[in-house]
Amino acid sequence: MPTALRWVLPLACAAALAAGTNPAAWAEGGGVRPEDARPPGLILLEERPGLGGKQAIGVYGAVADRDTPGLWRIKFWDEQPNDVKVRSETIRCSPAAPMRVTSNGAYLFLRELNPGGAITPANRIDHLVWWATCFPEQAGKDPAGLAALARQLGYSGTLRESEQIVPGRPR
Repeated sequence: MPTALRWVLPLACAAALAAGTNPAAWAEGGGVRPEDARPPGLILLEERPGLGGKQAIGVYGAVADRDTPGLWRIKFWDEQPNDVKVRSETIRCSPAAPMRVTSNGAYLFLRELNPGGAITPANRIDHLVWWATCFPEQAGKDPAGLAALARQLGYSGTLRESEQIVPGRPR
């Protein structure tokens, strides 16, 4: 069983118990479908058909940093047909320095963003996550259509986007 599903299975069983179903019978068919293990409060940002089934991404569990206004800690949900990866991320909503800090386990990715700027396939997910965290009412909307709103909210749309990659914690 993939590592992520070992983590998700207890969560799914708890959800099944809360829903009044039999988790043993539910798991007998080969495990839990990732979409059935989605956590409460998940804001689904994108769902699409993929090889072997549904793929989806979303965010949940947003917690504001007590000491730094505009800094949020979130959980990023990356669902594949037979696996789920959940990552802890940090999002900075500041108009002067918007940023997404994410990881793949081996590396940290520090991505400086430009809300209101150009949206490309390379930065689209970063902007989906950023908008859902900083302005939840815009969650799931195409970030390419939010340029005017970004400027109304004080984002210049002229910041330089960049990415720094640094080694993450060894596991």
